[in-house]
Amino acid sequence: MSQKIAIVTGGNRGLGKNTVLHLARHGVDAIFTYRSHPAEAEAVVSEVAPLGARAVALSLDVADGQAFAGFAAQVQALLRTQWQREQFDFLVNNAGIGLHAGFADTTEAQFDQLLNVHFKGVFFLTQALLPLIADGGRIVNLSTGLTRFALPGYAAYASMKGAIEVLTHYLAKELGPRGIAVNVVAPGAIETDFGGGVVRDNAQMNAQIAAQTALGRVGVPDDIGGVIAALLAEDTRWINAQRIEASGGVFL
Repeated sequence: MSQKIAIVTGGNRGLGKNTVLHLARHGVDAIFTYRSHPAEAEAVVSEVAPLGARAVALSLDVADGQAFAGFAAQVQALLRTQWQREQFDFLVNNAGIGLHAGFADTTEAQFDQLLNVHFKGVFFLTQALLPLIADGGRIVNLSTGLTRFALPGYAAYASMKGAIEVLTHYLAKELGPRGIAVNVVAPGAIETDFGGGVVRDNAQMNAQIAAQTALGRVGVPDDIGGVIAALLAEDTRWINAQRIEASGGVFL
């Protein structure tokens, strides 16, 4: 059986990094993207090697659709030179940015930035990579608990993620004939740099969310990377077109 290979966007930090490391522990190699911070990306590559897997970092701004054809060509060349493969197996659309702004205060520029990163970017990057995804492969898209419950200040962000959840259904339907399963992982509040690190660094917010969570704490990246890796494992091949919330049971 050939080596499994995943592409993970935004793999230099946070949930993306954790996903790359979890996949490595399962023997899955990764090509992951970073928008900035190349030193962080190289540090992840170094962390993967002792786990018995291989990782390669490529620069990509997921908001820049003009870059996707060139990125796909880079991936194709890497697959041939590094793995002697023509295709990869798994795509994890993880890269994202945060925005906390009330509906009345959200600007069109902020809206467009979120749209480009979280929806348009995912739509057209996946389209560009589609010829390189192996039949029988998997796609995991990242959403948020905020599509199930509403907290003031996240109208634009959560709307983009709601679009991703609908897109996931359509991808599952249209890619089904190729045996490609497509699912959503929807994290709750996680202690990362996301949104300026507000969940991690704001003790009051952290405590408020923990108090509303059945398991009594907010999440950490290690709570999510394993969920994504599990959805890419052979044992979960029959899970398709599902939204898997990994939130510790928040706002039940």
